[in-house]
Amino acid sequence: MKSGIRLKLFLGALVLIAIAVASAELYLSAALEQQLTERIRTDLLTRAALVANRVAATAGPLDDATGDRLADELGRIAGVRVTLVRPDGTVAGDSEVELGKLPRLENHADRPEVVQALAARAGSSVRFSTTVAARMMYAAVPIVRQGTTTGTARVALPLTEVDQAIAKMRRTLGAGALLALVIAAIVSYSAAELTSRRLRAFTDAARKMAGGELATRTRAAGSDEIAAVGQALDQLADSLSRSMNDLRAERDLLTGILSSMNEGVLVVGADGRIVLTNPALRAMLLIGPDAVGKSVLQVVRNAELDQLVERAGRGEASEVELDLAGIMRRRALVRAVMLQGAPRGVLAVFVDVTELRKLEAVRRDFVANASHELRSPLTTVRAAAETLRTVDNDAKASQRFIELIQRNAERLANLIDDLLELSRIESRELKLDLEPLDLASVVERALSQHAHRAQLKRIALTHEESHHLAVRADRRALDHVLGNLIDNALKYCPEGAAVRVTAIAEDGSVRVTVSDTGPGIPAEHLPRVFERFYRVDAGRSRELGGTGLGLSIVKHLVEAMGGRVSVESRPGTGSTFSFTLNRAAAVQTVS
Repeated sequence: MKSGIRLKLFLGALVLIAIAVASAELYLSAALEQQLTERIRTDLLTRAALVANRVAATAGPLDDATGDRLADELGRIAGVRVTLVRPDGTVAGDSEVELGKLPRLENHADRPEVVQALAARAGSSVRFSTTVAARMMYAAVPIVRQGTTTGTARVALPLTEVDQAIAKMRRTLGAGALLALVIAAIVSYSAAELTSRRLRAFTDAARKMAGGELATRTRAAGSDEIAAVGQALDQLADSLSRSMNDLRAERDLLTGILSSMNEGVLVVGADGRIVLTNPALRAMLLIGPDAVGKSVLQVVRNAELDQLVERAGRGEASEVELDLAGIMRRRALVRAVMLQGAPRGVLAVFVDVTELRKLEAVRRDFVANASHELRSPLTTVRAAAETLRTVDNDAKASQRFIELIQRNAERLANLIDDLLELSRIESRELKLDLEPLDLASVVERALSQHAHRAQLKRIALTHEESHHLAVRADRRALDHVLGNLIDNALKYCPEGAAVRVTAIAEDGSVRVTVSDTGPGIPAEHLPRVFERFYRVDAGRSRELGGTGLGLSIVKHLVEAMGGRVSVESRPGTGSTFSFTLNRAAAVQTVS
């Protein structure tokens, strides 16, 4: 493009100009020659007629001597070659031939102009004369004496002037053609350069458009064909830009929808290769974006999923729950259907039901644990009541069974109260009033409530000063959380142990810890200590009067106040329970 179109346009213009000049030269040469020849022929016929009249007026026979004399005389007068021919075609005289050479001249009876003249009409012809070695024009008229043709008077003139005139014309035309070619070359080169420059600009714009720069425009002005090409390119760019914007909007919308979905989406092409996966599916199956282009079995080593996709590809819509045991112990409900229309393939939607199944298991465990926890004191109460009826006169035994009934009734009451409390918290029926509270006063109040129990077990109950720390919390909920954690520490710590409450400020929050030097909790139990009815040592917990719901209530209350709970423990060294609350600026002292 850089030089091709310009060179082609330039050479094309030169060829056209050359052809035009050559055609003009041929036409003008022929026309000029014809015009000059016709003029000379007319002139020669006139001179031939004058010569014929002069010869016809001469008396006596036309012998060689007379004829040659007349030819020489008339040739000088007319300024042309004069030849007198007898009716039999022999030459009687020639102004260009000596008298002695006349007999050796060829018979002229077959000359075209002589034939015409002997037929009593004027004739002419052009041919090369071997006698004078030049191209000649001949004109002949009959010599008529007393109504009888007695010979032919022929005049001839070399066409040298015609040839010279044509040669001059050709030289003039050649010079003009050369000048025209130079001017045409300059003009055609300029026109070709201008056209080439515009086409290069259009080409550059088209390449940018093809490269994605759809904002590029040629801004072509004018109404010629090249401008029309540029305007068509601009219209094409506008159309492509609108189409690309629509496609981008649809793509962004689809990407946004797929990215926002909690369900995993898998699209498999008709060839069995993965076409699309969304972030939820990649997180669910622990696969990367490089899964695209691979088969399902290559990416997910699960034959059941591969069979599900295969059945859907045959048009059998199906649903199955997969146990992704090797992938973070997850379960997924997968429904696969065949895509309608083009392109063909399979769409599979993965719904993560791991948490749902866990909740179902927790519900089952809760029902089983609650039934067990309720059954145990009820069984004890029933047994004590039945035994009490058989004891008539044993006051001590009666008192012991009455105490047993009372203790288990209290346990049932505590269990029911905790269940109701937990139910209110989980159903969000419990409305918390978050307000700025002075943490030190809340802690001191909780410690004072448990001080007597600590003294009975000789447990050191201390508080690291947390003055000037305020938290946003519900007063009753915070009392419950601190009271439960301190109560648990006192329950499970042996005599002589220590329980310590500390509070430290963090970024925008306050961390409160209740640590003890008790027996500690084995590592395998730590992830489940906040579950309902979960006990590290079930027998000892029941013996101490625990319901198994306290830590679960603590967790829900802290989370309802915008905090988090955690536990750290090592067997033999004690446990540390921590929770965080949002820090407050203002302080309200709790009395």
